[in-house]
Amino acid sequence: MNPSPPHIFTLTGNLLAERTLTFASWSPGHTQRATTESFQVGGKGINVSKMLTRLGAPNTALCFTGGPSGEECLASLRAHGRIFHAFPTSTSTRAGTVVRAPDQPETTFLGADSPSDTFALRACADFLNSQPPGQVLALCGSFPGWSSPDFDPLRTSLTRWLARGILVADTYGPPLDWLVAQPPALIKIYAAELRTLAPDLAHLPARATAQGWIVTDGPRPIQIRDHTGALASTTPPAIREVSATGSGDVFLACILHAWFHLGSDLTAAVNFALPYPAANAAHPGVAEFPEPTSSPPGNFTK
Repeated sequence: MNPSPPHIFTLTGNLLAERTLTFASWSPGHTQRATTESFQVGGKGINVSKMLTRLGAPNTALCFTGGPSGEECLASLRAHGRIFHAFPTSTSTRAGTVVRAPDQPETTFLGADSPSDTFALRACADFLNSQPPGQVLALCGSFPGWSSPDFDPLRTSLTRWLARGILVADTYGPPLDWLVAQPPALIKIYAAELRTLAPDLAHLPARATAQGWIVTDGPRPIQIRDHTGALASTTPPAIREVSATGSGDVFLACILHAWFHLGSDLTAAVNFALPYPAANAAHPGVAEFPEPTSSPPGNFTK
């Protein structure tokens, strides 16, 4: 009998209470009246969990919530039947607004980052320490205040997780700097973030000990480095972009599902995932696109 696949936890360090306003047209410097308004819970880990759920992959979204905006996020997550665990914090969840209009570029306004307090971070660390071994944890997005002593318990719990579970990350800034010196199973970053570390995946610094790397660059080729150090690249499908929001998160979710639940290796998992972020970018919303039509395997080069 095959063992059951690992449970996937996503950790969102900077949750977003997000409203989308749709206009017939808009321009700066004028009073604008929306034709429709909707609310959604944003944040990279939330997006990853949403796509994992669509794929039928067992997962739990972990997040920090505070203030009225946090309560609105909790209500929305419950209303949509999401499986999540929230750690209350005294700081208010940040707010954001997405503005859409036909034939105009989608524009997103983000509120100020909201660092979680020490009690929420300790609660998160305790939760992670209580999980059984062999599970997957994905660190997603920014973690405001990462370098402060308040994060010491969480960093310690992540070090413990590395010894008994599977850690992957799609982050940047101070958390990425910390992770580069650790041995996570996978680091997924944008090309601009890679350039803060090395010119390319063939010239990573000696301190970079992640087992696998994926580097995305919008519609440009995706770079892959597996646990053996072998390099490959492939080009995403060409699409007419409507909204790129969340496409990288959809990509990560599909990779995690293929890698840990379907038994694919990293390169095959990327190949499986390729059509999904393209389909996401060709439609509004996150993980709300029609199922991609089957497409030929990616054109990988070594």
